[in-house]
Amino acid sequence: MMVEKDKITDTEMSAKLVDLDGLEAILITGETNISDDVISKIVGIAAQEVDGVLSLGKASVGKALTKLLGRQPSKSSGVDTMHGKKEAAVDLTINIIYGYNVPTMVIEIRKNVAIRLFDICGLVAKEINIEIADVEFPSRAIGRLE
Repeated sequence: MMVEKDKITDTEMSAKLVDLDGLEAILITGETNISDDVISKIVGIAAQEVDGVLSLGKASVGKALTKLLGRQPSKSSGVDTMHGKKEAAVDLTINIIYGYNVPTMVIEIRKNVAIRLFDICGLVAKEINIEIADVEFPSRAIGRLE
């Protein structure tokens, strides 16, 4: 069996892993920066995971055309974030489906966004502001309800 010059075999990798397990602690330093776009997408996806949230951002002609063309609207549209190394503040603009309890939905959105920000980015959500921009009736939001 031929082993390529730049490849490591399973046997060699196992030996390296055993060596690493024997070390108490390896201190590897560096800096990690998470872009605003990444945080905005995470927040947008987390908000849309809550039942009753139809979409993000204000209703517009551009968004309607995007849907008509069969494209998905941006996951970060309607999301504005500010963050430091440990904390984040979020402004969300959402469109909801008629019939859902708004106070309950807002609590669930805040909870889900805060959990996702902490689990994925390690950021504590200090403030999550929510603006309800529009309401759609269930008959017009069939794709979301199925």
